[in-house]
Amino acid sequence: MPPSSTAELDYRPSYLAAGITAAAIFALYLVTLAPTTAMWDTSEYIASAYVLGNPHPPGNPLFVLIGRVFSLLPIPGASVAVRINILAAVTSAASAGFWFLITERVLVGWLAERWQRVAGGVLAAVIGATAFTVWNQSVVNEKVYTLSLFGLAVISWLTVRWSDDPDGPIADRVLVLIAYLLGLGYANHMMGFLAGPAVAVAVIIRRPRTLLRWQLLLVLAAAVVAGMTVFAFQPIRAGHYPPINEGEPTTLDAFLYNFNRGQYGKPSVLDRQAPFLEGQLGMYWLYFRWQWLRDMRGVAASWQSALASIFMLLGLLGGYVHWKRDRRSFWYFGTFMFSLTLLLIYYLNFKLGHSQCLAMSEASDAACEVRDRDYFFIVSFSAWGVWAALGLVWVWESLAAVIGSEPVRVGRETVALPKRRSWLAASPVLALALIPLFGNWHAASRAGETETRDFAHDMLNSIEPYGVLVTVGDNDTFPLWYAQEVEGLRKDVVVLCTSLLNTDWYVRQMLRRPIFSYDEAAGPALYRGKRWVKPSGPPLKMSLAEADLIPGIVELREPQIFRKETPAGTINATIQPGYLERADQVVLRIILDAFPERPVYISRTSGGYGERLGLGDYLMAQGLARKLLAAPPVAGKDTLQVSREGWFDLATSRTLWNDVFLGAKALERQGDWVDKASVGIPLLYVTTAVSLSEAEQRSGRAAASAELMRRAEAMAKAVGLQ
Repeated sequence: MPPSSTAELDYRPSYLAAGITAAAIFALYLVTLAPTTAMWDTSEYIASAYVLGNPHPPGNPLFVLIGRVFSLLPIPGASVAVRINILAAVTSAASAGFWFLITERVLVGWLAERWQRVAGGVLAAVIGATAFTVWNQSVVNEKVYTLSLFGLAVISWLTVRWSDDPDGPIADRVLVLIAYLLGLGYANHMMGFLAGPAVAVAVIIRRPRTLLRWQLLLVLAAAVVAGMTVFAFQPIRAGHYPPINEGEPTTLDAFLYNFNRGQYGKPSVLDRQAPFLEGQLGMYWLYFRWQWLRDMRGVAASWQSALASIFMLLGLLGGYVHWKRDRRSFWYFGTFMFSLTLLLIYYLNFKLGHSQCLAMSEASDAACEVRDRDYFFIVSFSAWGVWAALGLVWVWESLAAVIGSEPVRVGRETVALPKRRSWLAASPVLALALIPLFGNWHAASRAGETETRDFAHDMLNSIEPYGVLVTVGDNDTFPLWYAQEVEGLRKDVVVLCTSLLNTDWYVRQMLRRPIFSYDEAAGPALYRGKRWVKPSGPPLKMSLAEADLIPGIVELREPQIFRKETPAGTINATIQPGYLERADQVVLRIILDAFPERPVYISRTSGGYGERLGLGDYLMAQGLARKLLAAPPVAGKDTLQVSREGWFDLATSRTLWNDVFLGAKALERQGDWVDKASVGIPLLYVTTAVSLSEAEQRSGRAAASAELMRRAEAMAKAVGLQ
């Protein structure tokens, strides 16, 4: 029931209840926390925080510094990865606590009894915290966005409180703190500025004369700049050349290029990459559908759409109720929600989403994102819990009124309001808030998932000591960075990612990289008892200045012969007309400079990269990679050609699979692979088992062949490839 018009409203926040709610959500996140690294940017960010490096632009210096602190926390038995994953859990759970407080504050002028307002706060926290993307991103530090979420939740709470008393004794100081947090948030990610337009609207509506106070405006601008000074970390640290130093921002031009995210080449927002309504707004609706029921095992897709419609309607109803019941805080929060949804969708200007493209005809030539981008809307889905909770409270009150009301004197009027027992009788409707908890548990949880770390272990151990491994993208590169820099695994291997080799800084980083000794005792037994000579220098024999002169692209107007003579034979590779990018030139130059003293491998995740350089006849599969040979292989007992793979080293691959690899068993335990954009990693294990099965069959080991096919089918089924 509403408080009396003459009664003093109880604005005291229930900090204890909010803290208990946040602690319960944190406990949920701990139960479902990833025990190690994961796909995409997780490994890059964990490793960057651990070594105080510079991850990809804009560099996220605030995250790196805070992540480094968390990596040093004295948590018994916790690995570096777990400690940094806890950072995601802490910040996200704390954010839920602030959504609790905001929801409770909106309900002050609506519901007189504190227990009802506390119930509303709990609903908001639970709905927002268990939305799929929020939960999934809160149990592993795949991105920096949970830290942004926390900053935006704090700013939201401060702005709502400021809106209550914009002329109060500390109002100006609160604005200065908000301005500082906006700048500090930008030093984590540009997402940190998302609250800026909403803060501006709140100030203009609640205290417009602020715009005439030029001294205060100067202080606010200075506070924003002060928050952004964390960016100074980047050039300072870059000058010490950490192992991960993307963009190498040691000069003003390089720093500004990183700061402005120049390498991504995003088009103007006026140049739409996909139709706004059916493409980009449709992408948001797809991701919104995921939030309430992502575990689709045995569930019809219509249920997902139905639940999404319910939570969409609850949120829209909650927004309307917010407007009607508490206009003061609505000016901020309504603008904030607009910024998180329609404005952000328009600004991001994405291509069609990965899952959208999967649902299209194979004949479609539409431009698509390489992965699903639902994480960009994590704040939207988290904050949606506030409006969904307000809508659910309205439904709760309405049902309670139907069950039974009583006349209550409010000011000079008598109105019919629900009885206390009616509220309790109608409370089962609040169970709607628990749907995401149960509908997302399997899909959002990362408990026990070790596949990514195991993949890095298996890939690196597929490479002979002091080898050079050519990879092509995030998922076959970043996990290797994590394994080498955080766990110290196989640091003797030089990892070269072709997409990064097209930059100048990555070549310089390779040239500066120390030559690490191979730890034979820690390596696979397969490589023991042999003489491995430690190289005296990097695999590319050129100076930093010479590396900077490598052209970005070279056109080949006619076939070219690439020749490399070795004691074991001569490579005569024919490169077809086309273009050689900087990466291609570096790989070929490494073969000239370092092969065969350094073994050279190309990851089997690279598709036909070796063939594009004309090296296909000189490559033989060993484990998860293909080894470059000095002469075309000759068929023999352990050297066979298998379907879709080419030359295959049976003996080495058998030993790696049976005695070294960890990933196959982890995948068999997986049960599903939610992120279909990274399914190429489990598929690599499936194809490895199939190829090994074929090779074993041809070598007369029928039982071993059958067992490998059984495991291939089990892995394919476990991760949803069948």
